[in-house]
Amino acid sequence: MSCGEPHETDCSEVLDHLYEFLDREMPDSDCTKFETHFEECSPCLEKYGLEQAVKKLVKRCCGQDDVPADLRAKVMGRIDLIRSGQAVPDDGVDLAPGS
Repeated sequence: MSCGEPHETDCSEVLDHLYEFLDREMPDSDCTKFETHFEECSPCLEKYGLEQAVKKLVKRCCGQDDVPADLRAKVMGRIDLIRSGQAVPDDGVDLAPGS
């Protein structure tokens, strides 16, 4: 998605890292770039607002559910593998609770 207008930070970069922005998992300098982009680009601002609303709804509806410790450990292990650039094995491990 692109609004067709030139921006210092490209729309595709903003949308590719939107959840990192929403979760405040990026450096402050990048957050500032994204905030500037949202001021200039109404399509990206609209997408941001939609994703922010969905995140709030999920938190409200599911935020009280406890996550089993073993599931949390499995998911975090997979995230660590992905972040380190290692291939994630397709070992048939089911990440659903009770597996």
